[in-house]
Amino acid sequence: AAERQAFFRSELEQFLLLTSRSATDPLAIRGSYAGAMGLPQFMPSSWARHAVDFDGDGRIDLFGSPSDAIGSVANYFKAFQWRSGMPTHYPVTLVPGQTDMDALLAPDILPTFSVHSFTAKGAVLHGEALQHTGPLALIELRNGNESPSYVAGTENFYAITRYNWSSYYAMAVIELADAVAREVQSRP
Repeated sequence: AAERQAFFRSELEQFLLLTSRSATDPLAIRGSYAGAMGLPQFMPSSWARHAVDFDGDGRIDLFGSPSDAIGSVANYFKAFQWRSGMPTHYPVTLVPGQTDMDALLAPDILPTFSVHSFTAKGAVLHGEALQHTGPLALIELRNGNESPSYVAGTENFYAITRYNWSSYYAMAVIELADAVAREVQSRP
């Protein structure tokens, strides 16, 4: 409770500094119950550290400028070591009784294992995943009454979870981005 109290006190301080600098009435701003604001739902400290004037109009507008919002999210990911061109995850096959699930799940979503150590623990990778040079994490996605699904998460998967700490959120963002990319590519 003390950690959360300190976090939200700090966020309130950042919010008041932001509104003071921009001469905005703090009571006129709308956000989530937890304090996230604007199109990217940035907390005030993220707004202060990562928001950028991506459309070049001389002001940062995360409420009304999609360009500023997208540029700011990209800047956020860059701060958390997003690597352009790196996949977010790879398919993985787990063989019951041959996979050391306890060891693979122990670091949670933090990429920790080399491809060699990942596969030595019984996780089976294929194709380009076998050439991955960075660390991997076994990401478990529970599916209610169904069996969990798993992927081998890269540092880019982890970068998305710094924006929102949920693996489910990260996978939803990845799948939405893939669907948007397919739609854009299919247009003449």
